[in-house]
Amino acid sequence: MDIESPDTKPSNAPEWSVSDLSGALKRTLEDAFGFVRVRGEISGYRGPVASGHVYFSLKDQNAKIDAVIWKGVFGRLKTRPQEGLEVIATGKITTFPGKSSYQIVIDSLEPAGVGALMALLEERRKRLAAEGLFDEGRKQLIPYLPRVVGVVTSPTGAVIRDILHRLEDRFPRHVLVWPVRVQGETSAAEVAAAIAGFNALPEGGRIPRPDVIIVARGGGSLEDLMGFNEEVVVRAAAASLIPLVSAVGHETDWTLIDHAADLRAPTPTGAAEKVVPVRADLMALIADLSRRQAGAMRRLSDRRRSDLRALARALPGPEAVLSGPRQRLDLAAARLAPALARNARAYEQRLAALSQRLVRQSPSVRLATYVARLDGLSSRLRAGRDALLRAERLRLQRAHERTDELSLRASRAFVQGLGRRRDRLESAWSLVRSLGPQAVLARGYALVRDGSGALVRGVEQAKPGLALSVQVSDGSFDVTVTAGGEGLSPRPARAPRRDVPRSGQGDLF
Repeated sequence: MDIESPDTKPSNAPEWSVSDLSGALKRTLEDAFGFVRVRGEISGYRGPVASGHVYFSLKDQNAKIDAVIWKGVFGRLKTRPQEGLEVIATGKITTFPGKSSYQIVIDSLEPAGVGALMALLEERRKRLAAEGLFDEGRKQLIPYLPRVVGVVTSPTGAVIRDILHRLEDRFPRHVLVWPVRVQGETSAAEVAAAIAGFNALPEGGRIPRPDVIIVARGGGSLEDLMGFNEEVVVRAAAASLIPLVSAVGHETDWTLIDHAADLRAPTPTGAAEKVVPVRADLMALIADLSRRQAGAMRRLSDRRRSDLRALARALPGPEAVLSGPRQRLDLAAARLAPALARNARAYEQRLAALSQRLVRQSPSVRLATYVARLDGLSSRLRAGRDALLRAERLRLQRAHERTDELSLRASRAFVQGLGRRRDRLESAWSLVRSLGPQAVLARGYALVRDGSGALVRGVEQAKPGLALSVQVSDGSFDVTVTAGGEGLSPRPARAPRRDVPRSGQGDLF
């Protein structure tokens, strides 16, 4: 019999499992909030996790909701999440049964108004400026008259036509256009690729390498110009080895590429004006410089002609020029004869001195000197030879004496050693004779062998009728066993001593 608790009341309400209830709540939320736009501030953003998904929260003053961006969606976002950025998120509300919580799955993300965009751009500008991408020392000079002009812009807009018309009016140049999208999600990547592509062109290749690059776009809203504020575009402009001119928007529009470019133009038309001079003005300047150069050459020629005439008037006549050298020649001729005589005497004295030296160096004198030196050397050689022979003879004599002495000592040592070895041998032989079997036989022992020559060691081997050979000290003889031998018996006990009749003398034992 079941007893109901007073707290238990009968009910016909259906029972839900936890999974069924979670699934029903998930379907209800997704049906009611399948598409929502939520405005809030990003909180708890830490970047993508290992799987590539992004988790953070959206909050305002009174509430907070979890948010998730899947890996595939995150790679396509034009505006990337940043901590503290106010955004408008578009997506759907769903639940996560594992935590009994709800969250928004974001499909797109955009800044909440111009203020948020400006804050985002200011933060990015400060960060890139801290890396030195906007330093003035990194900027290059724009060439005065480039041969090839590269233009990065849309090929279908009015911007490229304005640039081409302005270049044609001022100074026609060879223009290379790299077509890109100047608005949209892929705009930043295409512009950065175009800048890098122009820089990758080789010098002297089939496609000429530009001497200057113009990145141009017409005016638009801040959202329209966001592609030129992306970090990839700014880094590509800063890394460009070709001088780069930024012409994005109107004069009042500023983008981050303007800070990284080598020169900023207020408009695309202004960029064309900055990269080439006016051809007519340049030709007029060249003509003016040519006229000025011709006048300067004429004035210089006239001045040099006047100076030459003045110098010609100041030059002396031939007689005045030759009078001084003629007098010096006469004086030298008068001094020449005494000088020649002195010079001859000096050479004569030098010749006499050389003759004396030559006599001393004549072959006969040198030969006599060499003969005397040779005689002296021969005497020294003979004396040295005699001394060497005497010393060698003395050394040999001493060696012979030493050899005789050593031979005598060796003979005595050999005789003494031979005597000691003979004594030791005789002693050992005496010991062998005393310990050998012959000495034992001499003491009365005998060796008994059977017919095969084996020793008979016990009486049990002596069988009746067995022929044996007996060896004694002075020979051997044969015997035949007539009766079987027996082993040694124990010694008989000592007979008891008879009692001696008592007498007056007692027994000491």
